[in-house]
Amino acid sequence: MLAIGEFPVNTIEFGDRTGFDQGCLTLNREELHELISGRDRRVTGVAVHLCSPGESARIVCVKDVIEPRIKISGDSFGDGRVHVVKNAAVVTCGQIVGFQEGIIDMSGPCALYSPFSETFNVVVDITIQNGLPPREHEECVREAGLTAADYLAQALQTAEPGTIRTYSSLSDTPNTTELPIIVYVYPLLTQGLLHDNYLFGVNCREGLPQIIDPLVLLDGAIVSGNCVSACDKNTTYHHQNNPILLELLSRHGKELWFQGVVLTSEPVRLALKEQAARKTVQLVEQLGCDGVILSKEGFGNPDSDQMMIIDGLESAGIQCCALTDEFAGVDGSSQSLADVCVKADAMVSVGNANERITLPPMDRLLGPMENISQLAGAYPQSLHDDGSIEIELQGIIGATNELGYSFLSCREV
Repeated sequence: MLAIGEFPVNTIEFGDRTGFDQGCLTLNREELHELISGRDRRVTGVAVHLCSPGESARIVCVKDVIEPRIKISGDSFGDGRVHVVKNAAVVTCGQIVGFQEGIIDMSGPCALYSPFSETFNVVVDITIQNGLPPREHEECVREAGLTAADYLAQALQTAEPGTIRTYSSLSDTPNTTELPIIVYVYPLLTQGLLHDNYLFGVNCREGLPQIIDPLVLLDGAIVSGNCVSACDKNTTYHHQNNPILLELLSRHGKELWFQGVVLTSEPVRLALKEQAARKTVQLVEQLGCDGVILSKEGFGNPDSDQMMIIDGLESAGIQCCALTDEFAGVDGSSQSLADVCVKADAMVSVGNANERITLPPMDRLLGPMENISQLAGAYPQSLHDDGSIEIELQGIIGATNELGYSFLSCREV
């Protein structure tokens, strides 16, 4: 059994100590600054900021978003008790090493597209020493965010949560119902080139596909390490709060029988894609089910992974419903996906990432504004003289999230 104790935040401020009291999260900025700087000599600068929902603030070149958590009891992932800061997040940002990353606006039209406009954010802006290889650069920034999240979560170690949610293992009760049996297939980017994720701290390019306990995932076993376009990158926060996983658990034994999760990969080489898709289908068949829910991470290359899995499942007589975003051009009239198959006849769209939007000027600008034109979805003239930005939705963190943690969909016209 996994128990998650929740500490909902309704305000955040700097103070002389870090702690949580009646909805207020207080942060000792100097202490966090010294902690991050002291752990990695490659970090040459740390700036810590606070952003609240509705504020005129823009965060750019966001690397990751993390929900602070701490394990209170239990010897392994998926059991014991975890304390979680709710409605708040650590947001890491810094100079980018490619044409990726994205924007979070705390107010205005952009805020309608990112769920992180609604969280109280501790923004950690990291400067790295010059000349580091891209992988080391990203490693420094990502680890700084994890350090900050762990530091904040320490404040919850002895506190009593406002709410405790408990989740029982799927294996605790045998299936004696006539409910439809559902398996969740959960793909992770495993492409290298800064397009990776980590399971139990190990790069997911090894060991996938595999069957995994959903409570292990709910306990924070996955950490994001990818730099795909902001709109459909699954941040660590998304993995910690996967809405598909939570929805299936909430309906288990009532409207459906949740049989388990197959965690799978999205590699680069065609032979590895075909191998992963075959193995994924075999594991689903091993679990036994009536239907599958299939998510995705990224676009273009991962479209092929998704279609191969759908084709394999449907050919095996297993119905599959899949989530995807679309890259259908600014006007929505272009081909939406890089790959399709005839059997993909139950697709849920989470929005067109090519839709263009103009973001108004903001009073506070956090992160390296000089990198704006390098964001996916931006172009050299995206930043206007008045401080407004013209950009596609793919430049907004979480705008078309393919776990469904977003606000968009599409309809055929």
